[in-house]
Amino acid sequence: MSSNRKRVSPSGRAFVRRFIVTIALPFLMSFSGFGQDAPLISGGVGFLSTTAAGQTYYQPILAPVAVVPLGEHFLVEARADLRGFIAPENGNGPYQGQFFSTLEYAQIDYLVNKRLTITAGRFLTPFNTYNERLTAIWIRDLADSPLIYPIGTRTSGSSNGAMIRGAAANTDSWELNYTAYFSAACTVNNLQAGRAAGMRAGVFLPKQQLEVGGSYQRYLQDEHMNVGGAYVWWVPTDLPVQVRSEYAHSDQGHGYWIEGAFRFTRKNEITTITSRIQPMARVQQFFRGSAPGGLLPSQDTNEMDFGINAYLPQDIRLTTSYGRQFSSGADFNVWNVGVTYRFVLPLAGRHS
Repeated sequence: MSSNRKRVSPSGRAFVRRFIVTIALPFLMSFSGFGQDAPLISGGVGFLSTTAAGQTYYQPILAPVAVVPLGEHFLVEARADLRGFIAPENGNGPYQGQFFSTLEYAQIDYLVNKRLTITAGRFLTPFNTYNERLTAIWIRDLADSPLIYPIGTRTSGSSNGAMIRGAAANTDSWELNYTAYFSAACTVNNLQAGRAAGMRAGVFLPKQQLEVGGSYQRYLQDEHMNVGGAYVWWVPTDLPVQVRSEYAHSDQGHGYWIEGAFRFTRKNEITTITSRIQPMARVQQFFRGSAPGGLLPSQDTNEMDFGINAYLPQDIRLTTSYGRQFSSGADFNVWNVGVTYRFVLPLAGRHS
């Protein structure tokens, strides 16, 4: 036991230091200039147990978010992912713990008007939709990211540079939104990013709650390549269903995922218990390309996932899922069980 503590303890101290650097420091640097709205700390805490191909490991997760308004037109945002990885040594030995920290974004936004927001710093790479909208542990329905997630988001899912976004045009029945960005290469620990440029555009129909769009990226580091993608979201307000899907293509491979979730709404709920239950499913396929794949599967892969989430009072959620992965390498099951808690902490005055 003493030897195990000696191995884990330094990682624990590094974990605390990384938390201070990645969250507290950016927040303190911007706190002194906040304007009309109060600064806010929010985020999520979670614990995930995963069993894949017979191996079980555990992940305690803390994902804090800092939001600091600076007057009417400027906003500072930051989010980190701090997690432990506890698994048997060499697959069958005693459990060992390692800790990792990632600064996912630390950006300043200049809100020019509803048609233009200028962002500088570190931001989530806006390729398709999953990376920006669903990676937070308290938002995603299924614990595992889609197989094609690394396409368009390497090297770390974050970019260091500048971005513009907004609504190019809109009426009461539709809106055309856009995003364009450039990222510089960086190999600094916790700030890794690839050199790339890209854009995303989508059409949103508010009455149908339907969004259709596409992404393009030119990866400019090492082997240069074009990356493309498309997405469809349908989240109707009058039906208890949500349907999301993406397609992505690069020289490394291509594939798609389709995810659906069902939840009783207040309009048609049967009981309080049923209104808190959310069944869901995801179907996905990946087809291997000619270029080195990095974090992508090494063979053609199919996967089906089924899960049930239970939303409890006080922003606590229980998550369970079962998946079966099929590939030429091996077929195996993936079980996930976890709990997440969403917190919001205004730091001064009232937050609007």
